[in-house]
Amino acid sequence: MSGPGFLAGQLLIAMPAIGDERFSRSVIFVCAHDETHAMGLVINCPMEALQIPDLLRQFDIGCTPAVAKGQVLLGGPVEPNRGFVLHTHDDQVTGGISLLIEGDLAISTTRDALESLSGKGSGPRRALLALGYAGWGSGQLEREICENAWLTCPPNEDLLFDLDYHSKWTRALARLGVEPGFLTAEAGHA
Repeated sequence: MSGPGFLAGQLLIAMPAIGDERFSRSVIFVCAHDETHAMGLVINCPMEALQIPDLLRQFDIGCTPAVAKGQVLLGGPVEPNRGFVLHTHDDQVTGGISLLIEGDLAISTTRDALESLSGKGSGPRRALLALGYAGWGSGQLEREICENAWLTCPPNEDLLFDLDYHSKWTRALARLGVEPGFLTAEAGHA
């Protein structure tokens, strides 16, 4: 869901004024945004104790060694037991049950999506797995942006999908030409 003035397909980069420790230094990919709500996945908060193969085994889904490197991400505080697969939409890995997002990205919540992560057979070119999501009610995200809690920027595939989770915040800021050391929690108003 998107349109003029909406942020689906964009990144949110947490600023020092975020005011919520759960989102400190987070980078969120906005999956849906319209006049009534916004929903996104934190893409730089790995769950240290949960690897993708561990989660796939809970569903009796095996995986190849290449998949074993990925960690499950904490996608946000809402519905932390619900899984989301953010993936490139380069083939029909989910039986057609996906929410298409800007560009060639989609989000899926089906078992087929989990099976596509196994590395066996055809699957998406790139994907990540997150538990939970970040959500905002009507106008809430827009207010937070006005309060200097978030910067926005377009994503690229490496930033979304690579395994260097701990540098994503700094790299997202660099896409905007922002040096982290110069950030402040104070909002400027002209």
